Amino acid sequence: MIFIGILFSIAAIGFFCWLLFTLAVFALPFFAGVTAGMWAYNTGAGWLGAILVGALAAGLTFGVGQLLLAFVRPLWARITIALAFIAPAAIAGYHATHGIVKHAMPSEGWQLAFSVIGAIAVGVTALMRLAAMATPGPAGRGLAEG
Repeated sequence: MIFIGILFSIAAIGFFCWLLFTLAVFALPFFAGVTAGMWAYNTGAGWLGAILVGALAAGLTFGVGQLLLAFVRPLWARITIALAFIAPAAIAGYHATHGIVKHAMPSEGWQLAFSVIGAIAVGVTALMRLAAMATPGPAGRGLAEG
């Protein structure tokens, strides 16, 4: 029975790590949606109104981010927009990794080291997914036509 419990624990950790890497790009819209939903609930909108406001805020945050990445041309502005999406993903990756490793190793130094590695891994994954979602520029830009 203990062996099956260990296998289920490993499978659960693997599933949640996969989920974290898959949903890393949506950390900023999720945080924006939760914040807007909590604000709506505290102003008296009720739980249904809070869910609707939160979902709308999350969708708008993601949509505006995608539109900005598609239409903004200066590289510094695109990097700033990407960092706005990547930073919350890296923070979520740090805390998720720390939650896992604090049960696996007693040394706080190693916990911190693995948590930072997890944050970097999730941040890079979010960057790659965000870059894949962004529309490419016009073909042949910067090439001499002849």
